[in-house]
Amino acid sequence: MSAVSLLLNILWIVFGGLWMAVGWLIAAVLMAITIVGLPWARAAFNIASYALLPFGQKAVSRAQYSGSEDVGTGPLGILGNIVWLLLAGWWLALGHLITAILLTVTIVGIPFAWAHLKLAGIALWPIGKIIVPA
Repeated sequence: MSAVSLLLNILWIVFGGLWMAVGWLIAAVLMAITIVGLPWARAAFNIASYALLPFGQKAVSRAQYSGSEDVGTGPLGILGNIVWLLLAGWWLALGHLITAILLTVTIVGIPFAWAHLKLAGIALWPIGKIIVPA
């Protein structure tokens, strides 16, 4: 991780990244409590680490990254994303959206608001994504 990414990640934690990462962890734990929710829990744990330290990383489709489709990027992944959206995705996206709106009040917060908006999109449709170095 570069020095710039490290500095941005430290500032990110201060400007709302920590509480949103905790939100992702809560969603992951709630999904893991049920055996049926384990695929969603795994995705939520992966994105929780991304929500904690997003700079220097990016989320991409696993199909684009690997060059081939798998269970999470095919029709079952679409079904899984719909279930996720109904159970947890909408409130995580709402949390990122509210945080982004609050951060746009200051000029310094605008880059962090943009990162929260990206995470709001991921919150709506996380299955089939992979976190890779930027």
